Amino acid sequence: MARRTPSIPVVLPDDAPAQTPWFRNLHVSGLTVTVLILIIGALVVLAPSLRVLVEQRQELAALEQRVAEQQALVDGLATEIDRWQDPAFIEAQARDRLLYVYPGDISYLVIDDGQTIEIDPLQPISDEIQTTRVDWSRAVLLSVMTAALTDREADDLVAPIVQGTP
Repeated sequence: MARRTPSIPVVLPDDAPAQTPWFRNLHVSGLTVTVLILIIGALVVLAPSLRVLVEQRQELAALEQRVAEQQALVDGLATEIDRWQDPAFIEAQARDRLLYVYPGDISYLVIDDGQTIEIDPLQPISDEIQTTRVDWSRAVLLSVMTAALTDREADDLVAPIVQGTP
């Protein structure tokens, strides 16, 4: 058997530092230095590729978002096309947008501009349908001709006076 030497506690003198810095006790081998150099080299070589990868992922996510938005728009337009295949929808749109009515229907156009109209109490209110004495086709033709052949500004133009109107 091997002999053991008894351990003797060592007392440091008061003027010696109590602890040495941690890096003094660090023993670095050649293998450790080589592995650290390889890791740093790999990071330097792969960093641009990783940056490009991250940028491409972000661009791909943005493009997928745009595709989803465009697909939602296409779906909405397809629904709108399907609605225009329904004759009742077309009829409702013609009534709302173009103010079309069937023959015999009575159409009221209410314009609420916030102004009140005073009714003359001396003028009788009629419940009969009255015909106008305006030749509307001539008025439209005169309006088109005036607009096409004039050099005046739009604010200077006034409605033409048609013969036979009060």
